[in-house]
Amino acid sequence: QAIENQLKICGYKSNVDVVALYLARQGLKSIPSLSQFPKLRYLWINNNKIQDLTFLVKNYCLTELYLNNNELTDISGALKHLCSLQILFLHNNELKKLGKTVKELKGMISLQTLNLFQNPLAYDPDYRLYVIYFLPSVQLLDRKLVTQRERESALHLCNPKRAWVMQSIAFGKRVDTSLGTTVGSSRCTQPARRPIMPSGHEFGNNTNKVPFEDPKDAVLVRATTRSLMEFSSVDWNKVATCQERRLKNKAEEPLEKLTVQFR
Repeated sequence: QAIENQLKICGYKSNVDVVALYLARQGLKSIPSLSQFPKLRYLWINNNKIQDLTFLVKNYCLTELYLNNNELTDISGALKHLCSLQILFLHNNELKKLGKTVKELKGMISLQTLNLFQNPLAYDPDYRLYVIYFLPSVQLLDRKLVTQRERESALHLCNPKRAWVMQSIAFGKRVDTSLGTTVGSSRCTQPARRPIMPSGHEFGNNTNKVPFEDPKDAVLVRATTRSLMEFSSVDWNKVATCQERRLKNKAEEPLEKLTVQFR
């Protein structure tokens, strides 16, 4: 009856024309399937007593869904097919399992606004960072903007190995060096032996060169004439953001850069 009343109020002539339904504050405990509205995009069911969401099985076009202030205890298998959702309100329900809830929302690559506060799962100490990491498309979580620093903290919390790898990425370039130049970062247990250059090696073409007495000398000369590789890395956690530099209004301390050279 509530659905029929809304259709009359909005003046929809056909179910295919229905793009929005307002069913909030109706005291509803259950809702029949809404599959007859294939183009439904906006749905308000907040402030009811809904415990089951099976009526949303075929509403793939939904972009905004308001389910706050109900009696939902589990959403597993009910929302993961709604890949077009951009706004989802689930606050003030009875959702208890953080992992299962987030897993249900992972496929929503367009989800930008999400409310989960006032649910038992929100009392988990790592709740916010956990949601930010596994739902990277979310920009506004529980009425607060997701910051870049929070995304970095979420990465450290949920995937410390990947965070370490990302911080270890260095920038490399070639460094030209002449024969006999020592590399500062190389560690040798024995003093370097200078190759014995045969007479006539510096002149003439390849066919007229006098061969080395020791083949190892030829390999060493060829290797040392090649360019060095130089890698530099910086601890990006110690680099101030633009906002931090503006707030401090003082000269920034020089960065600690580690440079390593090797052949």
